Amino acid sequence: MRKKVAFFKIAGKGLSCYDDENTRQEVPPRDRFITRSDMQEFYKKALVALIFLVLTNALLACLFIYQSFLTLSVLGPYSNGDRWRYVGNTDAASGGGSSVRFDKVGDNRLAYAFSLKGTSQFPFAAAEMWRYDRKENLAQIDLSKYSTISFVAKCAPANTLMFGLNTFDDKISKPGEFLTYRSPQTYFSCNETGMPVSLDLTRLTIPDWWFGVHKSDLAHHEYDLKKVAKIAFGSTVHSPQKVDVRVEISELTAHGRDYRYIGALAVIVLASFSAFGLWFFRAHARALMASVDSNLTKDLTLVAYRQLTLEPYKDKEKGAILRYISTNYTDADLDLPGVVSATGTNRNKVNEVLRTELGMTFATYLNKLRLTEAARLLAEKNGAAVAEIAYTVGYANVPYFNKLFKEQYGCTPKAFRSLSARQHQPAATSSPEVSPPSEDLPA
Repeated sequence: MRKKVAFFKIAGKGLSCYDDENTRQEVPPRDRFITRSDMQEFYKKALVALIFLVLTNALLACLFIYQSFLTLSVLGPYSNGDRWRYVGNTDAASGGGSSVRFDKVGDNRLAYAFSLKGTSQFPFAAAEMWRYDRKENLAQIDLSKYSTISFVAKCAPANTLMFGLNTFDDKISKPGEFLTYRSPQTYFSCNETGMPVSLDLTRLTIPDWWFGVHKSDLAHHEYDLKKVAKIAFGSTVHSPQKVDVRVEISELTAHGRDYRYIGALAVIVLASFSAFGLWFFRAHARALMASVDSNLTKDLTLVAYRQLTLEPYKDKEKGAILRYISTNYTDADLDLPGVVSATGTNRNKVNEVLRTELGMTFATYLNKLRLTEAARLLAEKNGAAVAEIAYTVGYANVPYFNKLFKEQYGCTPKAFRSLSARQHQPAATSSPEVSPPSEDLPA
């Protein structure tokens, strides 16, 4: 007896079958067609990385934004040894009889009482805080980082008071002579129960008399918060006279923002997402190429099996079914009823053969054959349009072909063609080379 042997070569690997009365064709194991999706694994990893990145940036954002809010308890204490000296300032120098008396200072609280007497043309009384260093020299406090100052103001009876600063001007001011210091100020209301007050430190107003005394241009209302030598709370023209007015200032706090933290946060977020984007696109390309390789390897086995079905099959009915599908799969009108009619079998038999031999339904097997052939044509025929290849392998609807192809290989046909050209592996996408049957060999 003599045996007939056929050899099949795919991408450099041999796949053989024997056809005689004692042997049967080998069938690719069912699990050869079921592989884990590299792209799904990649997307899972990318999602975990993205969630971690977002959470990390959210935590950093909370920390940096919190750090950007600056607060300063103005009444102290101060780590550098500087302190405030509390001084009453009245109209006594101009012959007035107004007075100021401090009741309690400390614990972030300033309490004093003043009384205005009408013996002066402009009666006034103020509680002032002079800045001194540890050596008892006049000093200055830097409030340039702060834009607002807040406190709770109580006064009995209720009235309107003045809040003011004395800032040193390098061109005009003389150290220790506060009348030469710029004196921006504003006004606030208070009552017996206590009112929360918030003042904008950047929009205080220097009184006109100061410009007249120093013969300075009224247009130059700027002042330097870096060199604040004195803070004052004083009476106004609306303050009652010949009455003891009790005032309590508490929770005196300066507020500001350090936008360097926001800038640093923006740089960190931008850098981290840029790094993630760079990693994502590179890793996506690698995973896509690996997925394409995996699918090609899997589908090439299917191509080989398609060729095997062209050989004589022991079960003639089974062979007829597989042979018909393998030779007519590029027909756009091919469907299950057509296979049944052409092979003289029934639907159940066709489905049974495909499930037994390949572990697939008719539609799945048909799409596998068409998409595998499309992949080969995309890799080998650079001049052919995607629509032309779709029609060639049996798809009349190009968008539907693109959808199925992307589901199978994880990328569009155009992207697949680019990847194939980049890999320079024509063998991976070439069709199985079927060597002609050898001469009959002796048994």
